[in-house]
Amino acid sequence: MSSVTVIANWKQTVLYLILIVSLVYVIETLISHKLHINHSKIRLKRSPDLPLRFRDDGTFKILQVADMHYGMGSITRCRDVLDAQFEHCSDLNTTRFLRRMIEAEKPDLIAFTGDNIFGSSTTDAAESLVEAIGPAIEHGIPWAAVLGNHDQESTLNRQELMTFLSLMDFSVSQINPPAGDDLDEAERGELRSIDGFGNYHLRVHGAPGSVLSNSTVFDLFFLDSGDRESVQGRRTYGWIKESQLRWLQDTSKQGYNQNIGNFLGNPPALAFFHIPILEVRDLWYTPFIGQFQEGVACSTVQSGLLNTFVSMGNVKAAFIGHDHINDFCGNLKGVWFCYGGGFGYHAYGRPNWHRRARVIEAKLGKGRDSWTGVERIRTWKRLDDEDLSKIDEQVLWEASYSFLK
Repeated sequence: MSSVTVIANWKQTVLYLILIVSLVYVIETLISHKLHINHSKIRLKRSPDLPLRFRDDGTFKILQVADMHYGMGSITRCRDVLDAQFEHCSDLNTTRFLRRMIEAEKPDLIAFTGDNIFGSSTTDAAESLVEAIGPAIEHGIPWAAVLGNHDQESTLNRQELMTFLSLMDFSVSQINPPAGDDLDEAERGELRSIDGFGNYHLRVHGAPGSVLSNSTVFDLFFLDSGDRESVQGRRTYGWIKESQLRWLQDTSKQGYNQNIGNFLGNPPALAFFHIPILEVRDLWYTPFIGQFQEGVACSTVQSGLLNTFVSMGNVKAAFIGHDHINDFCGNLKGVWFCYGGGFGYHAYGRPNWHRRARVIEAKLGKGRDSWTGVERIRTWKRLDDEDLSKIDEQVLWEASYSFLK
């Protein structure tokens, strides 16, 4: 091979290398960002101020939002409204109602008690949840959620839904309780083996500056009541399982013997879940406050939850959803069971039945010179009418002990 040929081949090789380097440079500098899924900075979850605690005025207020049945915003039509309302009615009416309730009641916590979205009416469960919960996030209010029987009917299963809910801004929702009692193990993310997704315990501390400002004075339990199951070949609704009851009992024992003022024992507690228990049907034959307008849709299985609440001793009331046009409170063995009443406009209802929300307020007792433990728990509902009418106010529990004066 002549020297001329060698030089020509060498030059050709160099040109090829220059061309390849140039192409790599162009790809890297001009279009590499298009080859990545996300080139933006990672945004961390905005967390609420924790722990949850009572206000300076000795109150802690919870807004219960039951059965939003959120779909896809403005294109999702309302159900069971007056003919004159239908044309301009959508999920946005649900959003407006939630904003009105937040502005009127200024809750310290919002409890979303299931069927937050209507899975069959959305093509993106995550997007619908962001829209449904949006007003709580806009106002920076801590919020907790459990699942109903319709949430998982879209693009996310129940575990994925609870994971997503727990990661949203200002959420205090949890996938399930930690496997151990110590904080280190909880921080490692090890979860207890338990039925369902969305079983967790929230503690509320006393008022700032009070003798109990660093102590739990109010307990909140959230439970996954499931969706649909089969029992002896028959389809029925889900129920709260034995593993969940054991967790409740274990958690109750861990909190026992706390000193609250001059009272020794567990702080009062509330529970939140979606599907009512079988015994709620018996409330038809008892005095109740509110309206009992449809049959209680629940599992045929008697779960044992009521007896667990009774044995725990400190659960004063449970708040449920699922049956949209029931909004009553009734007492079973000393525990109140209260429906939220249908909140969402894409949920079934009645044309002359205003959508509604329930509010729960706990009030601390006053000691000699400081707020002490919880003295009273009361509830009421508000209607989505012109005046946000307040109805059916009642006291659920008052302390039988007296605080130091």
